[in-house]
Amino acid sequence: QVQLVESGGGLVQAGDSLRLSCAASGRTFSSYVMGWFRQAPGKEREFVAAISRRAGATQYADSVKGRFTISRDNAKNMVYLQMDSLKPDDTAVYCCAARLETVLTTTPGRYQYWGQGTQVTVSS
Repeated sequence: QVQLVESGGGLVQAGDSLRLSCAASGRTFSSYVMGWFRQAPGKEREFVAAISRRAGATQYADSVKGRFTISRDNAKNMVYLQMDSLKPDDTAVYCCAARLETVLTTTPGRYQYWGQGTQVTVSS
């Protein structure tokens, strides 16, 4: 089992950058595919990015491709989401998630563990 705690959210202006962090408990962090999802008010949870267990592969939603970068540090049990050129449409609660499998997936239901989330608000 793994517990996830996000940090790094905040209020920024359009065009700014933020770096979200997700700290994971447990000694088997490198066994998990990690993902970032977001949910805006009144909308469904949306896939943002995912990274394979040893960071050899990444996947992004089309809406963030070229602006967001997911990375991980298995020695520190951390996963990050670098968000550049932020837009008001990026406003949402961002959650990290863990999946005890080898294949990347964009489907929220295939991730077994979730953090509580961190709010990101982008003003125009």
